[in-house]
Amino acid sequence: MRQLNNRNSPRGNRIAAKVQTLVAEILRDKYMDDPVLAGVNLSGADSHGGLSFVKLYFYVAGDVATAQKRLDEVTRAIRFELAARMNQKYTPEIKFVYDDTLVRAERIEKLLSEI
Repeated sequence: MRQLNNRNSPRGNRIAAKVQTLVAEILRDKYMDDPVLAGVNLSGADSHGGLSFVKLYFYVAGDVATAQKRLDEVTRAIRFELAARMNQKYTPEIKFVYDDTLVRAERIEKLLSEI
């Protein structure tokens, strides 16, 4: 799974981790009945742009394109809910990015087993 980016400041890492936790709670609380979003799991977060932007990495067992499209559709509503739950002056922009770590790990494992 993705780890927090080591290039960031300790504060940036804390903000990214807080955003990841809060967005996971929002997905659980508000979108549990959505069949596409119910299968989405957040695997990591990176903060960029002086804490004004957080990239959230996700993985899903189903169709990635459908999940990405649905996440893009609800990003604004999630950010609005995030602003209500965060105790900060500014709420960072968020973007969901597919985490292909598991797919790459399976491919490497398959290649190693063929050797």
